[in-house]
Amino acid sequence: MTSRLAHIPGIGVNLIGDRADAAADPTMLRLENLDTDLRPPAVALAATHTAIDDDAANSYLPFEGHLDLRTAAATHAGRISGRRYHPERECVSTAGGLNGVLNVLLAVTEPGDEVVIADPVYAGLVNRIRLAGAVPVHVPASPTERGWRTDPERLAAAIGPRTAAVLLMGPTMPTGALIEPEHLDAIAEPVAAHDVWVLYDAAMERIRFDGRPPLHPASHPALGERTITVGSASKELRMIGWRVGWVVAPAPVLADIALVGMTNVVCQVGIGQRAVAAALSAPDADADVAAATTSWRQRCETILDQLSEYPVIRPDGGWSLLIDTRPLGLTPAQASDRLFERGRVAATPMDGWGPSGEHYLRLVFANEPVERLGDLRERFAAAF
Repeated sequence: MTSRLAHIPGIGVNLIGDRADAAADPTMLRLENLDTDLRPPAVALAATHTAIDDDAANSYLPFEGHLDLRTAAATHAGRISGRRYHPERECVSTAGGLNGVLNVLLAVTEPGDEVVIADPVYAGLVNRIRLAGAVPVHVPASPTERGWRTDPERLAAAIGPRTAAVLLMGPTMPTGALIEPEHLDAIAEPVAAHDVWVLYDAAMERIRFDGRPPLHPASHPALGERTITVGSASKELRMIGWRVGWVVAPAPVLADIALVGMTNVVCQVGIGQRAVAAALSAPDADADVAAATTSWRQRCETILDQLSEYPVIRPDGGWSLLIDTRPLGLTPAQASDRLFERGRVAATPMDGWGPSGEHYLRLVFANEPVERLGDLRERFAAAF
């Protein structure tokens, strides 16, 4: 194994998912993977069917992405952040959001640079920091009765002379924690003092359970020119298999990110780009995401009710929630195994998902309808 991979574990999801696939048990609850059964927007499905017969969609070109997608993404990010982005100079499309994250990290970090990130957090983000040769610096979120909370001053204190970027996500995956105005206020001064980029993963920004609009870091007057936004069609638009994302950023750094993209994946899925553009630009786009979010919140509330006697931490949004397995006297891996064998529930232990990940089991509520979650309490009782 090369040194580049020495500190990069797997994410565990594939192991549980493969095991569940092999079991082929229709009664098993699939709570292990960030899939959803909610259909993509109808306009996106129609555009995809059209693209299959469009020769222009079956091309590498343009490497930076079709202009209609870049225009839609730049407009979308600009609307939410309150800024204006030029679709050709300040936006490039990517092969999914995580491809965008890696491209940005390769463009803005040197080996040994630090990237500030949450804890617990998605292992795929941590692993990409390491793959780029940078060092993750975790800022812990604390579980409370109202959900996960991060101390703004502690976040600001993590930024120093070796910091190249602060990676923010709200809702954060997998905790569902939100970015609050006090977090942006707190980091503004150290970000400027140390010439740091704010890398904003916007994959779930509208999937909030409080009814409030997204809080985009670029909307902060001190952070607008330092914010790089990575967006994705996978979560809000439910277009997981399309593998289309985008990066929106100030023109000078965007040129570097585009160069990395052409060197890395070359281009994104041709037949998916216009479909994503249509979904982002549809007049009812926000209403579509809001309707999906209502369904996901109902499922989340069902799980919280079913598992009210267990150490479950309430999320403020997103697709997943966490259970602290320490009060059960089990490791997350042991709890996952018991749930699988005795409760017929597939759930992922969070080993490698930040320093505190080894304490938590993740349940995804995006892929099972409420009707199938009604016996979750009994399934947990059978397991524990």
